[in-house]
Amino acid sequence: MTREELIMACTCDIAGKVRGKSFPASQLEKRLKRGIGWTPTNVQITCFDNIAETPFGSFGDLVLIPDVAATMRLPEEGAPSEVLMLGDIRHTDGKPWEFCTRSILRDALARLEYVAGLTLNGTFEHEFQIRGEEARPGTAFSSAGFREWRAFGETLIAAMRDNGIAPDTFLREFGPGQFEVTMDPSQGIAIADQAVILRELVHAVAARFGKGATFVPIRSPDAVGNGVHVHMSLMDSDGNPATHDPEGKHELSRHAGQFVAGILKYLDAFTAITAPSVVSYLRLTPHRWSAAFNNLGFRDREAALRICPVSDISDLARARQFHFEFRAADAAASPYLLLAALVHAGAQGIEEELDVPEAMQQDLSLLSPQDLAASGHKRLPQTLEKALDAFAANDTVASWFPEGFTDLYVKHKQGEAAIVAGLDPEDQCRRYEEVY
Repeated sequence: MTREELIMACTCDIAGKVRGKSFPASQLEKRLKRGIGWTPTNVQITCFDNIAETPFGSFGDLVLIPDVAATMRLPEEGAPSEVLMLGDIRHTDGKPWEFCTRSILRDALARLEYVAGLTLNGTFEHEFQIRGEEARPGTAFSSAGFREWRAFGETLIAAMRDNGIAPDTFLREFGPGQFEVTMDPSQGIAIADQAVILRELVHAVAARFGKGATFVPIRSPDAVGNGVHVHMSLMDSDGNPATHDPEGKHELSRHAGQFVAGILKYLDAFTAITAPSVVSYLRLTPHRWSAAFNNLGFRDREAALRICPVSDISDLARARQFHFEFRAADAAASPYLLLAALVHAGAQGIEEELDVPEAMQQDLSLLSPQDLAASGHKRLPQTLEKALDAFAANDTVASWFPEGFTDLYVKHKQGEAAIVAGLDPEDQCRRYEEVY
C-alpha cells in the first residue's frame, strides 16, 4: 500500500508535551497562511491527558500556524519522512494567542531587547535514559558504554545536523541507559525551538532502534536524575559578546551581573515553571548535582547558576566563551516557558539595577536556617505544591506573563498533581516516566 506524507503542526504546551494536528504535505502552502484549527481548552491538557480546570470550557476557536524555520524532518527508508513543524497559536484574526508558549517567549525576548538592547545566546543540555536498561557497573563514561550505543549516538548526531542543530557532545552518563547530548548555542526563539526538536529526535531515533527514551526528571527516589541545564550569554545589537567584563565582579559585565541577580532573586517564585512536575522535587535536593538553593557558584554543579570555566587553549576569545549555566530545571518544563521565565527574571534584574551577587564556594546545606538567611540565600521550594504557592503569591513574577496565566498555570499543575496524589514516590516516578 502507498503512503502519503503528513506534516504535523505542533505546539510545545504548558505540560512540555508536543501536541498538534497533521495535514497532507501537499497542503503546506495554504497551512502556512491559514493554519489548522485549535481549541483554547487544549492548553489545560496535562501530561497525563486529563483536562485540568479550564476557563474556556467548550468555547472558542484558534489556529495553529506552522513555522518552516522550526521543522524536524527524519527520513524513513521506503516511506515518507516523519515531519513536525513547531508553530504559533493565534486568534482567528491573526493576533498571537495570549497563552501560546512560543508567543510568551517572544514577549520576554522583546523585553530584554527593550530594557538593555540585548539578545539571548544559549543552548539546552539534555539528559535522558533508555527505558528498560538495567544498571551495568563500569559502563558510565566508558569506551564499552560508547561502543554499545555508538550506532544510536551516530544516528542521533546525524539527525541533529540534518535538522540544522550543530551537535556538540554525546556521552554515556551515570544512570542505567542514561545519556547526555549537547548542541552549539543559537539565538532568541531558536534556542527553545532546537531544544524541543532535539527531544523529539531522541524519541524518534530511539523508536527506530526499537527502544523507548524518557526525559523524566527522576526514575525513582534513589536514582540519578535527568536534568536540563540552560547555558546562556548575552549579545549586543551588533552580535558582539556582552557578558564578559575583565574588570567586573566575577568578570561579569554590568548587565550580565544584573541579569544573574534577577534570576536568583526571583528563582523561588518561578521554580514551578522550571521544575514543574511532582517528581521534580525528588531531584532538586542537596548532593544530587542539581540545585537546592538560589545561589551563584564558580564551577559548582550544585549551584542554581554556575559561572562556567573558560579555556586559555581554546580557539575562541575569552569573551565568546564566557557564559553562565542555569541548573534548577528538567524536561517536564516547556523550553519556551522555562526560557521566558529566565529572560524575564534577568530583565527584571537589569531594570531594578540589582547588585551582582556573591559566588559561593561552600555547601549551603550545612548551614543552619539562621546562617542561610544571613547569607542572603533561600532553600528552593521542596514540593510542587509549595512552588505553585510561591508562584501564585509573587505579583512581580505574575506580571511577566499574560493576564490570567498564573491562575491557568496553577490550575493546570494542580490537575496534573491530582492524578498522582496518594501514590508512593516510586509509583509517581513510574507514572511520569510513562509520559516524558
